[in-house]
Amino acid sequence: MLCARPLVAELPLFLLNTVLFPGGRLTVRVFEKRYFDMVTACLKSDRPFGVCLIKHGAEVGVAAEPQEVGALAHIVQCDLEQPGILQVVARGGGRFRVRGTTRQKDQLVLAEIEPLAELSGAMPARHARLVEALRHVLEQAGDTSYFPPPQWQDAAWVSGRLVELLPLPLGLKQALLELDDIGMRLDVLAEFFPPPVEE
Repeated sequence: MLCARPLVAELPLFLLNTVLFPGGRLTVRVFEKRYFDMVTACLKSDRPFGVCLIKHGAEVGVAAEPQEVGALAHIVQCDLEQPGILQVVARGGGRFRVRGTTRQKDQLVLAEIEPLAELSGAMPARHARLVEALRHVLEQAGDTSYFPPPQWQDAAWVSGRLVELLPLPLGLKQALLELDDIGMRLDVLAEFFPPPVEE
């Protein structure tokens, strides 16, 4: 269930061809001046930026149009890879809904956002195979694909990591981010991991 929360104005948005979930790990190379300046400002003020999937447009150049639901990104590591290029690692925070945007002269998009309620719940026994699937995915992806320790009994954590790491269409990932029912998200993911056929 969603809780009524106050709007937050002027959250800078990083518009990407990726979908970030709460608790997720985002690694991105930052070289455009607008985003370089944005990351620098966020570091100085210890504030997050928002990550939204691009609805229309491109990652570089003229500001793109964001999807309406995104997630906060809290910077946990930032290295100057070479002059003018930052290597940023961020942790996904709470979901939000974009209620309005403004575009700065440098094409950075600022958003007025409404925070969305956090999804939570224990992993139901009927979806135990999703946990096993995630164990396998994380073994293949490696420790740098997520923030340990794993939270195998947390339905939001398990489903979020699966959606991020599986090669699903971006539109489906976005739809799963927007769902306010964690059970429905698990049910959709379970379709990709049918139970073995008994002989």
